[in-house]
Amino acid sequence: MKQLMTMMTVSGVLILGSPGDAAAYQLPEQTEEEAKAAAANYRKYCALCHGADRQGYVNDRAPSLRSRQLLSSGFPMHMAVTTAYGRRGTPMGGYLDEIGGPMTMDEIGGIMQWLLAQEEVELVDLPRDLVRGDVGLGGKIYARECATCHGASGEGGIGTALGNPVMLSMTTDPFLRYAIERGRDGTDMPAFGDVLSEKEMDAVTAFLRSRATGWSLEKPVLRAPPTPDEYILNPDSPAPNFELMGGAWVMAGDLLTALQGKRRMVLLDTRVMSLWQMAHIEGAVPLPYYYDYDDLNSLAKDLPTDGTWIVLYCECPRAAADSVRRRLQELGFENTAVLWEGIGGWISFGYPVFRGEIAPTNGSHPP
Repeated sequence: MKQLMTMMTVSGVLILGSPGDAAAYQLPEQTEEEAKAAAANYRKYCALCHGADRQGYVNDRAPSLRSRQLLSSGFPMHMAVTTAYGRRGTPMGGYLDEIGGPMTMDEIGGIMQWLLAQEEVELVDLPRDLVRGDVGLGGKIYARECATCHGASGEGGIGTALGNPVMLSMTTDPFLRYAIERGRDGTDMPAFGDVLSEKEMDAVTAFLRSRATGWSLEKPVLRAPPTPDEYILNPDSPAPNFELMGGAWVMAGDLLTALQGKRRMVLLDTRVMSLWQMAHIEGAVPLPYYYDYDDLNSLAKDLPTDGTWIVLYCECPRAAADSVRRRLQELGFENTAVLWEGIGGWISFGYPVFRGEIAPTNGSHPP
């Protein structure tokens, strides 16, 4: 897998956007030690949403990673990039160490190779050529056949968010066309090869490609997390008066009121670090859900033990945060709560988030 990952990181545009090199699909077998390490990384970073058995749809509508159609159709290239850099506009954060994540590219590649080995699939060397089709016809077919699951504007639902510019920019036309024709076994995505004509499948592919807009030249700058002396927000103020739902959940409106009232509390962001960098509630301390007990114990030493409220949030909207909350309770922190709506709901309500700095490009100021 190292050869493939090197090709991706050095000349990823070439691999993803121009005629393929079949040699790039020849993956060496993992050693037993490498496979064990990859399986452990999958359990630590991926199983929460994709499922312990790779079944998918456990949290955040994360897709099945057992589909042979998905795994065979250029899966390592597409999914390694998505895992490394995340998929902006979805709960999928970037896990590459270069952008604040916990894994190297080789470790991400190891997970891809391990996933392929679990289903013993052979990779299909799809072409890289554009699929030509009637965009107008494709739009009509999409509305009739696809919108129920993927959303009228490609926003997603039961199915993947096909209108996501990042997803479209990282997937080739043949990859999309292959999914339309073959479907995704083990999911609700049917095969349309016997339903639509070649012309119609080309048209849907062309329509989806026409939705890939919204590129920008903004360059994110990594921001330093709060230091231990900054963990407690408003340390000299009274505690909030939370009325928790089910003894564990705080509503977004109540948290906003407490923050606007400058109440004393600690906020913990349990998402992958790259998402904290992208946007977080101001003052939140990053504590990724995948921290092991040693990491958690180390950070917990700097958390207040006087009963100060600790509010955790994630994007699941609750699964990752609640898993960390339970572990904190085992360490003796009783006043803990999880944001019910998650940060996705928080942002949807229009509540404020603190974004990473954007460096100016070409001498211009960021918007």
